[in-house]
Amino acid sequence: MKRSIEDHAARFDEIASEYDDESSAEYRACANLVIEHAAPDTEDVVLDLGTGTGAIAIALASDAERVVGRDISEGMMSEAETKAADEGIENVAFGHGTFREPEYDGDVDIVTSNFAMHHLSDEEKREAISVIADLGPRTFVLGDVMFFGEPNPDEPFYSPEVDDPATVGFLADALTDAGFSLSAVERVHEQVGVLVAERGRPDADQNE
Repeated sequence: MKRSIEDHAARFDEIASEYDDESSAEYRACANLVIEHAAPDTEDVVLDLGTGTGAIAIALASDAERVVGRDISEGMMSEAETKAADEGIENVAFGHGTFREPEYDGDVDIVTSNFAMHHLSDEEKREAISVIADLGPRTFVLGDVMFFGEPNPDEPFYSPEVDDPATVGFLADALTDAGFSLSAVERVHEQVGVLVAERGRPDADQNE
């Protein structure tokens, strides 16, 4: 991580009120794909990491049993809580948590994240994916800044001074090493995409 968690939190606190209005077309396309691939049913619990202003969490709440959003920015989560209240959504809860310490120990069926993990170093991403795997979800949907080819320094889709995106290959290997199987790869831009990782539950495997 190129900056501390506190630095990132402060940066997002400052831009929280404008974040939704200033999001790019690629961000919105990525978010839509994350929502589409997550596809919870009425008995599913969803954990949305790096939830930000709650775009993913709120969109999934109507189909899920419960959605839990975690973020490091109080300002962003305040925006998320306001949006959820305005829409009358009661089965979503937001609280502080990081990728490596999500501060959640309940059941989870689906984990989602959009445009957040690229702030971590590659080694931190591996650790985060391992933590996510240990929570026991059947599906992890990751939308993020990621490199499908050689990064073009003249057209970066990220800020090199604060962001640290990985290659798609690195992320695929990290997911596989954590026990997931990559079931879908969606390329939105040379530097933006969605990965869908799945695995069978241990109890389901025992009943086969």
